[in-house]
Amino acid sequence: MEWRDQGILLTSRRHGETSAIVEAFTPGHGRHLGIVRGGAGRRIAPILQPGAQLDLAWRARLEDHLGSFAVEPVKSRAAGVMGDRLALAGLNAVTALLSFTLPEREPHAPLYHRSVALLDMLGTSGHWPLAYLHWELTLLDEMGFGLDLSACAVTGAGEGLAYVSPRTGRAVTEAGAGAWKDQLLPLPGCMLALRAAPDAEVAQGLRVTGHFLHHRLAAALGDRPLPPARQRLADLLERPRKV
Repeated sequence: MEWRDQGILLTSRRHGETSAIVEAFTPGHGRHLGIVRGGAGRRIAPILQPGAQLDLAWRARLEDHLGSFAVEPVKSRAAGVMGDRLALAGLNAVTALLSFTLPEREPHAPLYHRSVALLDMLGTSGHWPLAYLHWELTLLDEMGFGLDLSACAVTGAGEGLAYVSPRTGRAVTEAGAGAWKDQLLPLPGCMLALRAAPDAEVAQGLRVTGHFLHHRLAAALGDRPLPPARQRLADLLERPRKV
């Protein structure tokens, strides 16, 4: 059995004295693991950094075996964000959430392409935190826990959406919220459209997506705790950025 694809490196850990087990996210084969012979060595180890874009050739005797990867670098991303604490936190959050969330060997091509686009924004665009927020919305949707922010769950109105129900994930207007608004999650406007937004507003949006990542997605995965990298990014976005 063998295939070839490009992919995002999610994790790498030493295996034996000279090899590494790597986890990559590819459009055609989903989250996939394999052994890289010599992956712990001086020549290959620097390539195997989280977020790296790799050309991957996987081979195994049987389809359900771990198999081995031959890797060629396409793009290194970690080096480009190493001097930017926030962008590095973004890269770590993306790779950690993908590793945490994705079923093994299940393709999610739309999420893959959104992930590549987001990772390529890190360190090159000041608007990437908003793209990250919308990426988390895509992640929830791909995993079957998408939010419905199209219209008010109570009135049906498509304008004036101000809250999200923590139970259903549906949007609610001020009028529709009524006496229940203190039990709802505030809905920042930047979640409804890709428009310029300050970090504080993005952080408010991440509190919404974080609720569903924790109470829906993580709960469905056996109540495992979310990766700390995700919370580190959310915490950094709560603080004013130095200009």
